[in-house]
Amino acid sequence: MTHSADLTLSAIHNPDGQPPLPLDAAVDYARTAMDWDSQGTDPTVLAARDIVYGPHPLHRYNVFAPQGAERAPVLVFWHGGGWTNGYRQWATFMGRAACSLGLVLVAPSYRLAPTHPLPAGLEDALAALAHLRDGIGAWGGDRDRLFLAGHSAGGQIAALTALLAPDGVAACLPVSGIMDLRHPAPPPGSLEELVYTTVLAEPGLDAAMSPVCRVTEPGAVPFLLTYGEHDTDRVIRSNRALAAQLADHQVSVDLVEIAGADHFDTHIALHSPDHTWYRRLAGIPRRSTT
Repeated sequence: MTHSADLTLSAIHNPDGQPPLPLDAAVDYARTAMDWDSQGTDPTVLAARDIVYGPHPLHRYNVFAPQGAERAPVLVFWHGGGWTNGYRQWATFMGRAACSLGLVLVAPSYRLAPTHPLPAGLEDALAALAHLRDGIGAWGGDRDRLFLAGHSAGGQIAALTALLAPDGVAACLPVSGIMDLRHPAPPPGSLEELVYTTVLAEPGLDAAMSPVCRVTEPGAVPFLLTYGEHDTDRVIRSNRALAAQLADHQVSVDLVEIAGADHFDTHIALHSPDHTWYRRLAGIPRRSTT
């Protein structure tokens, strides 16, 4: 990863009260993503920032569209950050790659815990999607061909949104998503305990906020689940469990492990339009609306 020397930690996680990032790897990832955001976008890309979809300051999304797009597929990508941190700018670096492939990229923000614990983030994702369906045509996007994705916590949000609001969704492609928030006995001080003490509005919502528990309809939106070979154990196990649940319900699902990649590499690698993730996305056929 690369990052500029003058990009301070306060610029990453604290003009707006977000807590310090818990891992050095997370700080390095955030620096890299914010550095790429500060470099701006390719002049061939049409960019609009801070489009309002609701009353809260985090009810905003950025759009990156190819010049002259008409009924282009729309990639909606939610940032990660453990539901307590993160910025829509963390997905800016995907704009050039997505647009070079004829996609419109939308990067939303959503309210964060602990001030706004889950299900606030899910509610915001559903609101953003409704707003997009009404307005994405202005950017040449096809409201009936939405690809939902996200990294880490954003992958969980994307998966829940696809399962609960599949209209117009062509596929869901979460990257290193956390698909099961349940834990029978989270160790004190662990990230698993943080889910119960900080992330969820009530501990009993752990199942409702877990995509593995929300697969109910056969033949739902197709899924491409991606994680890294050196991802967290929880991410690996929960993606495998979700893949099994989807297959049991006759849902089309592919499970991909990226060799040599850790939890943050899986997203940073999407800087390249040649990444296999984009090729798989482009190969997903249009869903029938009948």
